[in-house]
Amino acid sequence: MLILQQPISRAELCTLAGNTFGDMIKCVADVKLGLLALDADLHADLERILLEKGSAQENLWGFNLWVEEEGEDFIEFDSLINIRSWQGNPSRDVEDPEVREAIKTIVDKFITA
Repeated sequence: MLILQQPISRAELCTLAGNTFGDMIKCVADVKLGLLALDADLHADLERILLEKGSAQENLWGFNLWVEEEGEDFIEFDSLINIRSWQGNPSRDVEDPEVREAIKTIVDKFITA
């Protein structure tokens, strides 16, 4: 499990994905602090390390990166940690367009071509 401190390339992302699922890597972003944790079997594990580092639950969102895909198919906004009816998100999907954009911005910051 990693909390990225600096950008990594798509090639490095592919290597990390090989540690778990091969073509996909699980990620959790802190949309307030701009943090990205990745490389675990479960989103909940990534969520836990970010919470231990001081992130607030309401700012953490899980998603998957499909390392061989491009464009809209690269990010899949699906995770059990996203089910939060108290926060207006009753499904596994990230439903708020602003949160999706914040996640995309964080991914673009940390994952380079």
